[in-house]
Amino acid sequence: MEDNEKQEEIKEEIVNEDIETVKLKEELENTTDRLKRLMAEFDNFKKRSSKERETLYNSVLGDVVNKLLPVLDNLEKAANAETEDTNYKQGIDLVLKQYMEVLSAFGVKEIESIGTTFDPELHEAVSMVQDETLGEKEIKEEFRKGYKLGDKVLRHSMVIVAN
Repeated sequence: MEDNEKQEEIKEEIVNEDIETVKLKEELENTTDRLKRLMAEFDNFKKRSSKERETLYNSVLGDVVNKLLPVLDNLEKAANAETEDTNYKQGIDLVLKQYMEVLSAFGVKEIESIGTTFDPELHEAVSMVQDETLGEKEIKEEFRKGYKLGDKVLRHSMVIVAN
């Protein structure tokens, strides 16, 4: 009789251990699933934060460069001005070159205008002229240079369009 009772107790313990094992496996699966979801959410958060940081950086850089473009315009005017003093002219040219190198290092590029077809997303037409030597909507002259930062236009080129 004692053997039967012991066998029953052992069977009951085995059944209880099996039930506990099943519960632990389910809990492990749930915890693993939650961990995978959290890892995916964190990865998405990192990507989103990186993109937001890059967008903010480009926005701030664009604002700063926009404020500096009038200085560049004046430097170009000074470089194009006629002067007898070659050292002065050379100094202005060097400063202008250095200024352009700094802008280039930040990814700022000049918008090509003269000889290209007018594009309202890049150019601002201030006048139209008839010129048989140029094609339809070809840019004849540029009043003010335009600049881009990546794909974003910082300032449109002011141009005269032919035909």
